[in-house]
Amino acid sequence: MTWLRALREILRTGLAIERKRLEPLVAIRAAAGVAIVIGLALWLVSPVYAASAALGAFSAGTATFQRSWRPRKVIALAAGAGLAVGTFLGYVAAGNVVTFLLLLAAWSFTAGMAWAAGPTAGIVSTATVAAMLVTITLPGSLVQAVEHAVVIFLGGVVQATLILLFPVRRWGAHRDALADAFAAVADYARRLRHDPTAPFDPGALMTAREAAAVTPLQARHRPPALHGTRGLAERIRPAVAALADPALGAPAEGPQRDRARELLGAAADVLDAAARAIRRGTRAEVPPRVMDPLRIDEDDEVLKGAARQAAVRLVALLREVLEVAECGEQRSSRAEDGKSAETPFLMRPTLIRVLPVVLREMRRELRPDSTVLRHALRLAAVAPVGYLVGSLLSPGHGYWVPITAVLVMRPDFHQTYARAVARFAGTLVGVALATGVVQLTSPDAYLSGGLAVVSAALSYLVMRTGYAVSQAFTAAYVVFLLGMGGEEWDQTVPDRVLLTLLGGILAMAAYLVYPAWETPRLLDRLADRLAANGRYAAAVVRSYAKPSAQGFADVRKALLDSREADADWDEAFDRAKQEPVRHRGLNRREAEDAAEAIRALGRAAMLLETHLPTRDGPPVPEAALFAEAVEADTAQAARDVRARRNPEWDRVEKALDAWEGDDGGGVQERVVRRGAELQLRALEDLTTAVDRTPLERDVDSAVREHRARAAEAGKADRGEKAAAGRGTGRLGPPSEPRQERDENTAPPPGGRS
Repeated sequence: MTWLRALREILRTGLAIERKRLEPLVAIRAAAGVAIVIGLALWLVSPVYAASAALGAFSAGTATFQRSWRPRKVIALAAGAGLAVGTFLGYVAAGNVVTFLLLLAAWSFTAGMAWAAGPTAGIVSTATVAAMLVTITLPGSLVQAVEHAVVIFLGGVVQATLILLFPVRRWGAHRDALADAFAAVADYARRLRHDPTAPFDPGALMTAREAAAVTPLQARHRPPALHGTRGLAERIRPAVAALADPALGAPAEGPQRDRARELLGAAADVLDAAARAIRRGTRAEVPPRVMDPLRIDEDDEVLKGAARQAAVRLVALLREVLEVAECGEQRSSRAEDGKSAETPFLMRPTLIRVLPVVLREMRRELRPDSTVLRHALRLAAVAPVGYLVGSLLSPGHGYWVPITAVLVMRPDFHQTYARAVARFAGTLVGVALATGVVQLTSPDAYLSGGLAVVSAALSYLVMRTGYAVSQAFTAAYVVFLLGMGGEEWDQTVPDRVLLTLLGGILAMAAYLVYPAWETPRLLDRLADRLAANGRYAAAVVRSYAKPSAQGFADVRKALLDSREADADWDEAFDRAKQEPVRHRGLNRREAEDAAEAIRALGRAAMLLETHLPTRDGPPVPEAALFAEAVEADTAQAARDVRARRNPEWDRVEKALDAWEGDDGGGVQERVVRRGAELQLRALEDLTTAVDRTPLERDVDSAVREHRARAAEAGKADRGEKAAAGRGTGRLGPPSEPRQERDENTAPPPGGRS
């Protein structure tokens, strides 16, 4: 992507307004926490303390809107504690500029490294840097520093108390995550009716799995409908895919295909009903007309062979879904796979026990090519530099430069630039609105506090609709808050706008000076995805060779690893498409073709997963040799992709040739052999996608540049001829540019046609 296109996309993203479901009750509750803190501080102490308390309450309330599966009250307490500690340390070091800058750099670096634990930890930690920069401007001694820190922490306590006393849709996010998983599989089943090889995005399933991890305290209070149901959606997805696939399921045409479409439609309706029941906490309502197609007649069933096996598996899973959904909040008494209904839950450590995990993740990111480390180093440099620049330009309000820079910076290029644009635009609108209100009302401290609370409520309400929109109300909130402390609008508004602009420019410049481009790492991401999907494919085929409980566990682990690698690739590729840099060894078309081939490899494994034999099922000895060949060749191919060598599949081809020499075997062996053929075909497609020498890539790049220059010359030539044609009543002959394009599209010497 060129810089011009990248900047246009940044403007579009930064100023975009998304249509999201609003949560007015949650916004009112968070704003009530800010109001309580401001009111008590104004009544009992002073406007200065009210500003500190409002900072803690507002930031703690903002933290609860971040995506996290922990209870919101825990997030509020953790945010309040972090803000209090950062404030106190900033007060202690504020007496000496050098000491404070060193502390600011170290604290910013730690906040940047917190992104290793996830976006929520990174965002909350970044807010503590902003608190450190704001509160040290308030006059006071060491004793007052402790008082301000306690007041800020009390803001978090108030927010947590309100969440505890006035819960809004308890377990709502977890219900939505599980319901979205069932709805995604339902949509997949409908698409398979018309496109038997339609792709599936496992993002909803991955989110549901994240939501299913709970702490021991959460596990004791979790609704029964959220326990153990997710596994059904996981198992239904390969079942519908195997039924629809022409290679391993129903034929492409004929009565069996019609029957498969009928079953897929009924499955989609049942899954949608289950999703609605889970989301609302009610019983599922499925009309009888939906259940009729799910009856499989032992004698007159149209489906045969592997398609029939997939249909039987699908119907059994759908009946389990109905048993859970139709009982509402009552736990189903039926066990899954012979196990007790009290299945073990995914463990999430408490905040105290998660600290060693976070430290371990931070240590893993301490490497030169880490995106998180580069982000932390940028924060550590930008915060002190911004503080010095802001102090020189505006001694009273210079902290807005580092605050803006720190809050808009993200580990990737596009988000950093888009947030910088959005923050400046939102600030410009917010301070303009707040200034107009101040001029019209001339508010005192109490009215300013009330206007600040209203602005906070609106900021919370539109938090998820776009950063620019929420930032407009946040900017107004700050103007009213400073006015409550006695500062006039003409003392704050000009500085607020100009210093915000300077902070955004500083954040953008920092990324250019020390970037963390995702584009150069695409080959590594592609290799990781290939290796992970190769292990998954090998684990599935190996389970046919020796069915066992351990084999099923290996398949599950390999599946989760492949999903994580797929998600990493998708995220990296999306980021790379938005970066104004180009990969010299892998263009966009090649990356898309290679990713599609690897997706086909994973899909072939998923189809086989539906027909996995039971623990006492007949083994398929030939599958073991093929599984070893797939795992070995894909591991070597991953190394070849990183080194820009052409991958080869000699061992896989030999294993499949040896297997095909045996014409015996039942349905099970024919299914797994057909799946092995699909895997080899996907691997060969991958070779086709990346099988190009460096010389061919250089020639092709030169040809593309020549095409671009020729196209520009053609446009200019057509413009001149059009101008001449307007004088003669005709246009120039269209054959010349057409001939030029045909010559330019000829394949390079030695290249693929």
